[in-house]
Amino acid sequence: MALSAKAELLAVYLDRRPALVRFFTARTGSTDRAEDIVQDIYVRLQALSEAAAQEVKAPAPFLYRIGGNLMLDGVRAGRRSAARDQAWTETSGAAVDGISVADAPSPEDAAWARLKLDQVAAALEGMPANARTAFRLHKIDGLTHAEVAARMGVSRSSVEKYVSAVLARLLERVGWP
Repeated sequence: MALSAKAELLAVYLDRRPALVRFFTARTGSTDRAEDIVQDIYVRLQALSEAAAQEVKAPAPFLYRIGGNLMLDGVRAGRRSAARDQAWTETSGAAVDGISVADAPSPEDAAWARLKLDQVAAALEGMPANARTAFRLHKIDGLTHAEVAARMGVSRSSVEKYVSAVLARLLERVGWP
């Protein structure tokens, strides 16, 4: 019993599959990408009608042609994607000297930061005023322990204890980081 034209194409595909993978691996530099292309060749063969399969006179070159077209489609899609990303970066003002920079955090990062800030503010509310002041001067304003002590009129040891107490409370209430 003779195989249908489509079945013959599939038989050639199965016979040539390892060679196709090697060929497209050499062309793309990636075994994974080559496997994807060869799998897509199979999908295209399955989509062929029997009438279209009967038109194929040279099955092996036909398989390589399909793969070559798929590879070219991938390159074109990559270029379109890169051009689209570049255009967005240029129009959004998120580039400096052609280098992409994020001018705003992602919505998830912004929401997480607001949550953490609210937790920090709530944890600081219950602390004594001296501890809050010492913490703000040291951690936010960037003063050294000695500078904080001089500004507050307390000992350096007191400043260390205040900052340590606030950090312990933040770790307990807010967690790390």
